[in-house]
Amino acid sequence: MRIMISGGGTGGHIYPAISIAQALQELHQDVEILFVGAKGKMEMKKVPEAGFEIVGLWISGIQRSLSLQNLMFPFKVLSSITRSFGLIRKFKPDVVIGVGGYASGPLLYAASAKKIPTLIQEQNSYAGLTNKWLAGSVNKICVAHGGMEKYFPKDKLVVTGNPVRKTILLEEGKKHEGYGFFGLDPKKKTILIVGGSLGARSVNEFILSGYQRLADSPYQVIWQTGGYYFNEMKERSGDQAENILIKDFVREMHYAYAVADVVISRAGALSIAELMLTGKPSILVPSPNVAEDHQTVNARALVERDAAILVKDSDGQEQLLDAAFALLEDEERKAVLAKNIKNMSRPDAAKDIANEVVKLIA
Repeated sequence: MRIMISGGGTGGHIYPAISIAQALQELHQDVEILFVGAKGKMEMKKVPEAGFEIVGLWISGIQRSLSLQNLMFPFKVLSSITRSFGLIRKFKPDVVIGVGGYASGPLLYAASAKKIPTLIQEQNSYAGLTNKWLAGSVNKICVAHGGMEKYFPKDKLVVTGNPVRKTILLEEGKKHEGYGFFGLDPKKKTILIVGGSLGARSVNEFILSGYQRLADSPYQVIWQTGGYYFNEMKERSGDQAENILIKDFVREMHYAYAVADVVISRAGALSIAELMLTGKPSILVPSPNVAEDHQTVNARALVERDAAILVKDSDGQEQLLDAAFALLEDEERKAVLAKNIKNMSRPDAAKDIANEVVKLIA
């Protein structure tokens, strides 16, 4: 069985793709997988780290402002489509999978034109531009949430949820190990702050402005800034408070989730899927800098089920820490949020998508 998987740009596309690939390996020992990404993007590093081969296309998204990059866009698309036809001719895939992001467009277009079975996976409650463009030509569309008929043909839809790293599952004893790993006090309540795979400027600024409040509080904090902002945040926060652990990136997220009493997070699809799987009471701060404000759509899907609290990015400076402190002290509210978000999880999403892939071959 030969499979090509394309997409990327952010962790929200890359990690689900890797999870699908791993699920396919578990189903079939003889599966051969080739990833296709965008040159210079994070998938070119993360995919090989996970043990898979990847080739890069010369492709990028359209900039919202007037830019020289936009003038190059048609040439990049033509180059990437031509390269995609060549890759398909050489690799001879049985199925081609797209996980969103501009890198998946050229490859899925070429695969559809060659009548090769195709499947796309949409992580968000609001469909991405590339996936909407591909929807008419692909064979199957796996989505994270119901109600996606407004974006995609109903007869192609399968609700599978979002694939998530199984390593974050909260096993017995992980909480105790987590306190030891981070050097935290088991008697204190813990806030985990994450801004997505690339970090979040505004969330970091909210935490920085409330740094002294956090330092003086009875709580402890794991603050993942993202690599881009790490040195700046450490420098601007001054003398490091003993109860605030500042990290650029937390690879051991199973420990971080295990010790967290409340999570402050962006509302990307991958982050939400992990919060569902771990059942953590959460305050979501959707990024305003994403296409069609899809993170707000993601967050509202949870708020409507009483499964999370939403704080708008524009209100974060005034409201975020107050909301976190109030939630930390409200055991009943935390229990309700934890139960409702956990009920929305789909722990077998990667395996379910892998089964849909296999069906396309049969």
